[in-house]
Amino acid sequence: MPSTPSAADDSPITLIGAGLAGTLLAILLARRGHRVRVYERLPDQRREVIPAGRSINLALAARGIAALERADVMQQILPLLIPMPGRLLHLPDGAQNFLPYGQHDHEVIYSVSRPGLNRLLLDAAEAVGVELHFRQRSVDVDLRAQRLLMRDESNGNSWELPLHRVIAADGAGSPLRGALAHGLESRVREDWLEHSYKELTLPADTFGNHRLHKNALHIWPRGGFMLIALPNIDGSFTVTLFLPRQGPESFATLQDEPGINAFFQRHFPDAALLMPQLAREFLEHPTGSMATVRSERWSHQDRLLLIGDAAHAITPFHGQGMNCAFEDCSELDTLLQQHSNWDEAFAAFDRTRHPHTDAIATMALENYEEMRDSVRHPKFQLQKTLSLQLELRFPDRFVPRYSMVMFHDSIPYALAYERGRIQQEILDLLTRKVTTLDQIDFDLAAQLIQQRLEPIAGT
Repeated sequence: MPSTPSAADDSPITLIGAGLAGTLLAILLARRGHRVRVYERLPDQRREVIPAGRSINLALAARGIAALERADVMQQILPLLIPMPGRLLHLPDGAQNFLPYGQHDHEVIYSVSRPGLNRLLLDAAEAVGVELHFRQRSVDVDLRAQRLLMRDESNGNSWELPLHRVIAADGAGSPLRGALAHGLESRVREDWLEHSYKELTLPADTFGNHRLHKNALHIWPRGGFMLIALPNIDGSFTVTLFLPRQGPESFATLQDEPGINAFFQRHFPDAALLMPQLAREFLEHPTGSMATVRSERWSHQDRLLLIGDAAHAITPFHGQGMNCAFEDCSELDTLLQQHSNWDEAFAAFDRTRHPHTDAIATMALENYEEMRDSVRHPKFQLQKTLSLQLELRFPDRFVPRYSMVMFHDSIPYALAYERGRIQQEILDLLTRKVTTLDQIDFDLAAQLIQQRLEPIAGT
């Protein structure tokens, strides 16, 4: 018989991965009275230093905040956050242009350090009784024997766990995803981006102050590539270069200090001036790859479930990787309350969540083109201004797609994607022959919006 999600059943829940999604889900489950044990392949990052250059800085938004509030940890996280109400564009001619994300006080995203947030969630998980086991790697799954093969990284010994209520939150490279796909003969599609990334540092000044505008996500859009910088609470910025792997302007051509310095002087001279260790860090830090992962199946009975990047890794260009994974945790927590047994809850998560993760994966890829290229053009900026004006005039019908994704956690991703498509068609029509806001035909705008966009509940 399938097992019940009730905490009265004392069988433990096994989570693979003590990253952001794994620790948050562990907290949610433990707070509902479940016994939870977490196995992580890396050492305990609260006690050992994480190598630099291995994570893109994070942008916390409404969906992630809602999940953290659900776990009752948001108040502890507030000191880690720096609000960013908009993008600050650094243009090739040296000009700067601030573009607000929204027009309301709550329409802000927050820069947060991945290690700092992860350490806090690990502490919170231990505080509610979660068992944490480090240096324990998941290697493979035997669906027939219902066993999970593990390896102790400290001594190389192999051991096994029963495949029972195992939730894999072990990231985009999850070995359990491949094992599940093989065992169920289901498809996994991995679409690798032709661009890679390199994480660098823009340090604080001698007094510990930020050397760029603190409350903004900085972007140097250059068409085929870009540089971004997010503020940290110690006065530094985490800087990330997104660049093609091959080609005349690519990672393949940046192999020595003179070439690296010349590249940055050509394209990002204002940033390069503030990064004294630029070339050294560039050569020492790893080059990261990015992929969109779409898995046909995420679950197997009440035995195994994939969540977060293990199920649906996305590119980082909409700031939703963490937020989407946190929303996964909330959705699963809700489904466990709604269903009488674990396999029904796992199957419901697999079935209902897929359309939304597919939608945000597509939107993230579209947002990369916007960030590195479209954002520079007058037509794009006119449409952004018009979007905000239409939102003011029709707040229950026209909400910019970025706002729906980042600031309205009650609007599912798939709905945001579909409404965003319709709204873009309206914007294209209204701006086809105009160059300024005062030339917009707002009577036509009203007609189109009334005809094509139904009111959104709760806006």
